[in-house]
Order: sequence, then C-alpha cells, then structure tokens
Amino acid sequence: MTDLRALIRDIPDYPKPGILFYDITPVLGHADGFSDLIDRMADPFREAGITKVAGIEARGFTVAAPVATELEAGFIPIRKPGKLPYQVHHREYSLEYGTDALEMHTDAVVPGDRVLVVDDVIATGGTAAAALALLSDAGAEVIAVSVFIELGFLDGAAALGGVPFHALLTFD
Repeated sequence: MTDLRALIRDIPDYPKPGILFYDITPVLGHADGFSDLIDRMADPFREAGITKVAGIEARGFTVAAPVATELEAGFIPIRKPGKLPYQVHHREYSLEYGTDALEMHTDAVVPGDRVLVVDDVIATGGTAAAALALLSDAGAEVIAVSVFIELGFLDGAAALGGVPFHALLTFD
C-alpha cells in the first residue's frame, strides 16, 4: 500500500499568506499511488449499490471519475455556473465573504439514483453541502461523501447534515 501522505506536496502561503496548500498532483502523477488512491476511495462503497458518482469541480473530477469506473457507476460533474452546456439545476451557497453556486445538468440523476459525492479536499464543508442539496433536490439519494483529504481543524463534515462521511487522510 502506497504512503499517500508522503506523496502530497505541502506548499506554504498558497494561494495567499498563511494558507498551507496540500498539492495532490504528485499523487496523481505516481501510477501506483494514484491507483491505490482510487481503490481506497472506492473500497468502502463497493457493496453500497452506487449508481452515480458526483465529482465537484475541479480537482474532485480527477478522483471522482475513476472512482465511478471502479464502482461501475455513472459520473456526474458538478460545476461552477456557466460551465455546463445543457439545462441545469442551480444551487447558491454562502462563503465566508459572499456567495457562490454550483450547477449540474437537469438529467444527471433520476429519482432513486444512489449517489456518492467525491472531492479531493473538504475544508469548511460549504461546497460539499451545496452539492448534497443540489442532488437531493433533484431526487437522488445521497449515500455518502468521500474525500481524499479532510482538514479536520475546520470541521467540514459537520456541515453535511448527518450524511455519512469518509476521508482517507485527516489533517488536524
């Protein structure tokens, strides 16, 4: 089993002073590490009857799409406004300073779809909570949220309203 933490590059003061950025691109570029990451993110959900995996823009796509393949499920891109070419469901959410929004195609899920939400990192949980609301409003049954890295000191899992949560690595 690959030591995934050893492959993550810590970049201080990015994107602004005082922030420590956890760069996962070395994991993505390491064939065994990337394969291990995908297997470990998919493993807890192999028997959960997942029909779709939703990935949150943008780094979440790099993990969610291969997890969907592993689970023999479809993939749903959840994107920032204006990025999808078809009719969309739209959900605004609050940030520390202002608001943002997420969108997905109106035909991305059908009632009864069992969806796993996947992202690279969860910080405060606002983006993941908005994705959950977007999917639930469209009739999907959200089974869980799975992330590569949880910034535990920000307690983002608390924003998920009790939806089961899985993180491979937690940084406190």
